[in-house]
Amino acid sequence: MELSLFSVLDLPLPALFILFSLPFATVLLLVLGLKHNSKVSDGNLPPGKTGLPYIGESIDFLSNGRKGHPEKFIRDRMSMFSPKAFKTSLFGAQTIVLCGAPGNRFLFSNENKLVTAWWPSSINKIFPSSNQTSSNDEMKKMRKLLPQFLRAEALHRYIGIMDTIAQRHLDSDWDNKAEVTVFPLSKMYTFWLACRLFISVEDPQHVAKFSEPFEVLASGIFSIPIDLPGTAFNRAIKASNLIRKQLRAIIKQRKMDLAENRASPTQDILSHMLLTPDEDGQFMHEMDIADKILGLLVGGHDTASATITFIVKYLAELPEVYNKVLEEQMEIAKSKAPGELLNWEDIQKMRYSWNVACEVLRLAPPLQGAFREAINDFMYAGFSIPKGWKLYWSAHSTHRSPDCFPEPEKFDPSRFEGNGPAPYTYVPFGGGPRMCPGKEYARLEILAFMHNLVKRFRWEKVLPDEKIVVDPMPIPEKGLPVRLYRH
Repeated sequence: MELSLFSVLDLPLPALFILFSLPFATVLLLVLGLKHNSKVSDGNLPPGKTGLPYIGESIDFLSNGRKGHPEKFIRDRMSMFSPKAFKTSLFGAQTIVLCGAPGNRFLFSNENKLVTAWWPSSINKIFPSSNQTSSNDEMKKMRKLLPQFLRAEALHRYIGIMDTIAQRHLDSDWDNKAEVTVFPLSKMYTFWLACRLFISVEDPQHVAKFSEPFEVLASGIFSIPIDLPGTAFNRAIKASNLIRKQLRAIIKQRKMDLAENRASPTQDILSHMLLTPDEDGQFMHEMDIADKILGLLVGGHDTASATITFIVKYLAELPEVYNKVLEEQMEIAKSKAPGELLNWEDIQKMRYSWNVACEVLRLAPPLQGAFREAINDFMYAGFSIPKGWKLYWSAHSTHRSPDCFPEPEKFDPSRFEGNGPAPYTYVPFGGGPRMCPGKEYARLEILAFMHNLVKRFRWEKVLPDEKIVVDPMPIPEKGLPVRLYRH
């Protein structure tokens, strides 16, 4: 899971509380009186501006996202300073944004050579490690584990489960309703699926109850990291502790079930974690497993639910695209016997549907970008990059660039036919060693949902001009209410 800029908060906590609690005019007067303590000489840094002392250009960055135009912050500075790189200051971090496909290529190919993933220390409070290691170290361990769970033969087995849960979800939460709000329902679908595949929890009432603290946790990940009673950050820490307690109970029960042959060693990732030793022959402790399952459940549903919501949005707006998706999916449905579930061959036939999803991910990427930290001094495009500076890549430097995608504002699934976009221009899943390991999992859960949804319904937006906000992922401001029409 990558982090967005919204979680990068290095300011002293009292200063953060003041800055984000006061009206903007008051903040402006306050910060103008503060002394800026930067010790780094401009030297041959990329051009740019660092904004106000301490808070830098954070307000401008945040306001563009909340107005629904997160790309404006990046594109304006590329035009003003350099299309290759520019410097800025965001949430107290001296930052250089590398732009375009060359910037993406450089960062993705120099992972652990010149740069390393960077996580704000506040994340360690919400996702603590029982091993007293950082979130970054834990993510590296998880990346070694996930490929075994997400290998091709395992993914083939998940498709029928995804189809079943999509059907059950639509039966319970969409059928016999004139209107629904898409975003919260898509989150329920993806969370239900993650619970089933990761820990074999699939009872809808159990899933719904389990999801409540996850909502609190998710809203606090990207909040101001002030651990005081009543703050979103404090509530997120409490929610994390509650979830880990619930997970430990599930883990203890699973250990007993495995010992008594009431559970399968291959039924989900929890069994895999309990029964698979590391390279030293050591098995993971219960707390360590709870930490990792917590991270998987958060990362395994949030971004996919945002993508599903935007697929529904664009299909409502573009009837010609909807009709092509419907035609493709009905051809598959007609080839199935009554009650027969989707399989790998069916998924491979959903080429146009996946091209539609890819175009949605280009225009509304859930992952806006991510941070790295320079671990050495180095040069890039003739500019000096000092050790310790934060680096940022943004999907918006390429996804809406006419140099990478002709008529970038046009919705055009044909961009992904043949060889598709040029390398490093299309980066909704990141790239290089840190390419999202769940990319194929996400493809399957999205396509299973699309298949079942278009078979049942047409729909129209209740709010034709609903605003899009980015906080931290792009979402329709009111959750995308739609009016349903059964076929």
